[in-house]
Amino acid sequence: MGIHGNGGRRHWQPLLLSGLAFFAGLMTSLFLKIETCKEVLRERSVEVEDPILCLKSQIEPDLKSLPSDFFTFHNKCREATPLAKVRSMLLDEIFDGVSPFEGFPSPHVAPFLRKESIKGWGSRAKVFDELLKEVRPQLIVELGTFLGASAIHMANLSQSMGLQTLILCIDDFRGWPGFRYTFKDIHQEHGQAMLYYQFLQNVITTNFTHAIIPVPFSTTSAMAKLCDVGIQADLIEVDAGHDFHSAWADINRAWALLRPGVGIMFGHDYYLRADNRGVGRAVNLFARLKGLHIQPHGSHWILRRPRPSARRSPVISDPEHVRSEKRKKRWQETSS
Repeated sequence: MGIHGNGGRRHWQPLLLSGLAFFAGLMTSLFLKIETCKEVLRERSVEVEDPILCLKSQIEPDLKSLPSDFFTFHNKCREATPLAKVRSMLLDEIFDGVSPFEGFPSPHVAPFLRKESIKGWGSRAKVFDELLKEVRPQLIVELGTFLGASAIHMANLSQSMGLQTLILCIDDFRGWPGFRYTFKDIHQEHGQAMLYYQFLQNVITTNFTHAIIPVPFSTTSAMAKLCDVGIQADLIEVDAGHDFHSAWADINRAWALLRPGVGIMFGHDYYLRADNRGVGRAVNLFARLKGLHIQPHGSHWILRRPRPSARRSPVISDPEHVRSEKRKKRWQETSS
C-alpha cells in the first residue's frame, strides 16, 4: 500500500503542479488584460475602478474583429465656414441662390395647404429651453424635422433670448409608409405627400424664414455635404430614424459637425422600444466608444463634447516593450 500510495502521489503531484502553473498563468493573463484595459481607457480620459467593468467595456464590440468601416465614420470636415457666410453659402449650394420661401406657395400647391399644421413629438420639452440657455447657439442642426414643430420652437426660444440663431433642418420630407393614416390633413399628389410644402408654410406662418433653412435630403447625404462645406454647429438635435442602424449612423456623422469643445448633441426617444430600443442602444454604444457621459432628460438624451479645460493631461505612451515590462513589474509587486 505504501509503495502504491507513494506511486499515486508521484502521479498526481505533477498534475497538481501543472494545474497550479496553469492557474497562475491564467491569473497573470487576466491581470495583464485588466491593466492594459485601464491604460487604454486612461488614454481616452476614462477612469474605471471596477476591473471587471473595464473588461466588459472592451468586450462589446470587439472592434479588432470587425471591419474598420463598420464602426468608423468620416470625422474630418472642411475648416469651419464663418457664420456670417453660412446662410448665403447654403442657399447657393442647395437652392441655386434663391430662398425656398420666395414666391411660396405656387398656385397649384396653395389649395392643398393649411395655413398652419405644426405637429410633432416631444417638440416643446424642457430640454430645448435648458440647452439653448446653456449653449446660446448661433447655429443649430436638426436631423428629422417632419412639420417643423421643434425647429419652430427653438427659433421662438432663440428669439426670446435675443439670439440670431440659424437652424438647418435636415429631412427628406417623405415621412414613412402609412404616415398619412394618422396625418390625414397632409395632401398627397401623384404618390408624393406634401410634407415639405406644409413645412415651408408653417415656417412662413410663424415668421421664421430668416432663421430656418430646410436641407431636404437624406441625413447621410445632407451631413456629407455640410461636412464638405465646413458647417460646425453649436447644438445638434438627432431625431430622424429610430432603428439602431439609422440612429447609429446619424449620431456618428453628426458628431463630426459639432463645434469642438463647446458643442452639445441631443436627441429624442432614448427609451423608445422600437427595434429593440434601437436609439438607446446606438447612444449607449457611441458614448462607450467615445468615453462620454450620457445625461438622460425625460425621453431625451444629451451628449457633450469634452471642453479643452476639462480634459486630462495627455498620456504619453511608452513603447510596447516598456509597457509590457511595467505591467510585469506591477504584477510581481502585487504578488509578493
